[in-house]
Amino acid sequence: MQIKTRYHEEIEVSKEEIIYFGSGIPGFPEEKEFINLSLGSNSPFSILQSINTEELGFVIAEPFSFFKEYEFELEESVITQLKIKDETDIIVYSIVTLGDSLSTSTINLQAPVIINKRENLGKQAILNTDKYHTKHLLTTKKQKVREG
Repeated sequence: MQIKTRYHEEIEVSKEEIIYFGSGIPGFPEEKEFINLSLGSNSPFSILQSINTEELGFVIAEPFSFFKEYEFELEESVITQLKIKDETDIIVYSIVTLGDSLSTSTINLQAPVIINKRENLGKQAILNTDKYHTKHLLTTKKQKVREG
């Protein structure tokens, strides 16, 4: 099927690529079908694109690329809803809010997007913890300025 996308124009997708979000995504409960569009093999970023709404595409990233120590436990209800049998079935992403540069961009570690790649089921799970919040800076490295 052909779909129009926010960042990739019009593309062809197969039914096997569609990830079903039974409850939608918080703020978008009616949006239940998405695809994950890579931004290249060397990029930690991709786009979670609605197949029904061209303008709805979230920039996402695997949070472990930026926060090696990121960890959490999924609630049993999420494990059941996504039909997770083994942790190797899942991929974890976080929604990125782009700033003017990478150093001003943030990532939402409070509500990871969990995708069961075997079942093509997804959910944005809201973690019940004070450890993470919705706007972690992607980079904390200070840029060095060369004196000339």
